[in-house]
Amino acid sequence: AHLPYGTKSAEAITRFTLNNVLFLLKQKVKLIIVACNSASSLALSSILRYFSVPIIGVIEPGVKQAVRITETKCIGIIGTPATIRSGEYEKQIKKIDPSIKVISQACPLFVPLVEAGWINQSETFTIAKKYLDSLLVKNKKTDTLILGCTHYPLLKPVFKKILGEKIRLIDSAEQVVRQVAGVLHDQGLARKSSDRGARCRFYVSDDPDGFAYQARSFLGQRLSKVQRINHV
Repeated sequence: AHLPYGTKSAEAITRFTLNNVLFLLKQKVKLIIVACNSASSLALSSILRYFSVPIIGVIEPGVKQAVRITETKCIGIIGTPATIRSGEYEKQIKKIDPSIKVISQACPLFVPLVEAGWINQSETFTIAKKYLDSLLVKNKKTDTLILGCTHYPLLKPVFKKILGEKIRLIDSAEQVVRQVAGVLHDQGLARKSSDRGARCRFYVSDDPDGFAYQARSFLGQRLSKVQRINHV
């Protein structure tokens, strides 16, 4: 119901994120991933103060990987307007290495395009080229590009077609998974082999059928059940 987060105010994003965490805690979860760059950049620091359950955002893992692999010390970031306005990526990169140059570009049309399933259309390529050309004009030394939105990995083929192989794309998902595994292991929360098989439950604030259809693009499988909740 609140999609997209990236065009909302910081106050609204923080409120939505807090409500999401409160709902998940009622489900007795043992760890929460804030799988949204806008929420991670604007709300994570606030909610971490209030809850003891491990909560992991998507910005720090991607930042660490980008800083580790850049050779030119120039990192590009594409993200939603809210994420780019927050400056959180630049702040975390500079905290690790102040000498790195950070170039940012807001790309507000990418999320609606992905949600509409416009992955391979020529219009999507044209829009992506305009955004990426604008980013690269600001600094031609960019060799690493952080995909600062969890929708953007679905557009990787488009980005690679435009950028070629010289610029490496950073999708923080793999790094987040590694961090989650480490936290679960370190805190003794990992599932034991004797435990019953895992179950997936999906809750949405609106349009379960639309979510189930779109989720196939992200998860590569059909969802058996999506439940709508009255949650604001």
